[in-house]
Amino acid sequence: MSFGQGGPQWGPGGSQTPDWAALAEASETRARRRKWLLIGGGALATIGVAAAVAIAVVSANSDDASASNKPAGELPTSADIPGASKDPAPSFEATTPPPPPDPKDYISSAKKDKAPLGPESLFPGTKLTSGERVYKKGATASTKKCASVAQPVLANILTKNKCTEVLRATYARKGIAVTVGVAVFDTEAQATKAKKQADEGLVTSLPGKGVSGFCRTTVCRGTYNAYGRYAYFTTTGFLSGKDVTTKDRGAYEVGDDLARFTFHQINRRGEAQASAAANNPE
Repeated sequence: MSFGQGGPQWGPGGSQTPDWAALAEASETRARRRKWLLIGGGALATIGVAAAVAIAVVSANSDDASASNKPAGELPTSADIPGASKDPAPSFEATTPPPPPDPKDYISSAKKDKAPLGPESLFPGTKLTSGERVYKKGATASTKKCASVAQPVLANILTKNKCTEVLRATYARKGIAVTVGVAVFDTEAQATKAKKQADEGLVTSLPGKGVSGFCRTTVCRGTYNAYGRYAYFTTTGFLSGKDVTTKDRGAYEVGDDLARFTFHQINRRGEAQASAAANNPE
């Protein structure tokens, strides 16, 4: 074998042959090296992609353009975050609507009882119906000289308790007549006291408008009551001049009907003023 420039030359008839086993092993080694390089490079690429996705997620969930690098233990608590609420839910101040006005409040004191007052406002119309009984209305009147329209005992009581006005109306049915007298005071206490003291004496009967005189010289039935700043009295008797006795149930019925009607009229006065106050609060 001769060597020249360019390495050994193999020619036909030469006694040496290549080492095929060594060549195969060398080729296998190179193939394994390339495979590990490819796997390693792929892993590094995967790690890089995951890191990029994580940064993108953090940035997307942040209110700022940059995310904090502080560990969770160093982040502020929710109570320290500006604008954070310490209450778990919104709270509202409890409100309760005011109670409706009490009608009696408006008829218990002259300071609140400001509605117009007169015989026609308390005793409207030309007749009164109570169940099947119909009463014709006679004369009406009012005076600020309370003692002048009452018998002496009642007149003294009205004066002592500072009565400011008496309003009267007369009704008649089947030979029986009744005069209702409503005494007005400044306060409920005055009216109540007058009612308690009025165990004798009558309001003076009021004839006129088809009703003749009655209860001037005969025995008549009287009732006494009070509601709010009003005391109200009835004087009931026969138009014939007959005395009223405890057996005359008709006379008692007439007086009771008119006393009940008067109470309702006074109460309606309070209801009207209370309703007006509720619809137009100050």
